[in-house]
Amino acid sequence: MGISSPKETQMVKEYLAQFPELKQELNDIEISLENYAQANAMPPSPSVKEKVFNKLFSENSKGDSKTTPFISINKKSKTFYFYKLIAAASLILLFGSIVLNYTYYRRYNDANEQLQVAQQKIEQQEKSNLAMNEDLSVMTNKYARPVVLNGTPNAPGALAKIFWMKNTGQVYIDPTNLPQVPQGKQYQLWAIVDGKPENAGLIATKKGIYYIQKMKSFGNVEAFAITLEKAGGSPTPTMSEMIVSAKM
Repeated sequence: MGISSPKETQMVKEYLAQFPELKQELNDIEISLENYAQANAMPPSPSVKEKVFNKLFSENSKGDSKTTPFISINKKSKTFYFYKLIAAASLILLFGSIVLNYTYYRRYNDANEQLQVAQQKIEQQEKSNLAMNEDLSVMTNKYARPVVLNGTPNAPGALAKIFWMKNTGQVYIDPTNLPQVPQGKQYQLWAIVDGKPENAGLIATKKGIYYIQKMKSFGNVEAFAITLEKAGGSPTPTMSEMIVSAKM
């Protein structure tokens, strides 16, 4: 409407280009002002119209073609200018409010994302600490009998450790030094009891993270072995896939 400074006009143009919702709001304001002006327009009375035309014809009849009639509608101009100021102020407040809200909304999202990341790290650390405490409690148990399972020709560098609780028969496995599990495969622990292999459970290696875990309990065990089976385990051990073994 021509009442803003060049700097304000440039600022408005930049915001209009950046925020489509502002451009739509500006269009709505312009349409509202136009509708208001049309709704409140006051058509001149017939007598005023007649006087104006008489004045024009009178001036033309005198041959003075340079004279331009001027009609003062000062009151209406002041009223319209007042509404222009109100509209401009409202638009500036709208821009400021949207920009401020957008800024705080973006800061809130950034802070919320950082908080979620921090919470996830804390939860992971708590789980890690809990696992370490459980590992220590197993390894330092006075009834724990450690048994080292050495690698076979299939995996000479492999190593695992069994903790067999002499008082309860509980079995724990530390698979930390086993090779990475191939896709679609899973480690399975076997206990040799009375000369026969007994399934002692599948070894969890989710996301490549190995930790001490509780397996099935056995009273009398002659030996332990770990084989590489298809995911989900096997009812009988695949001897050709034996990775580590040890006698008690």
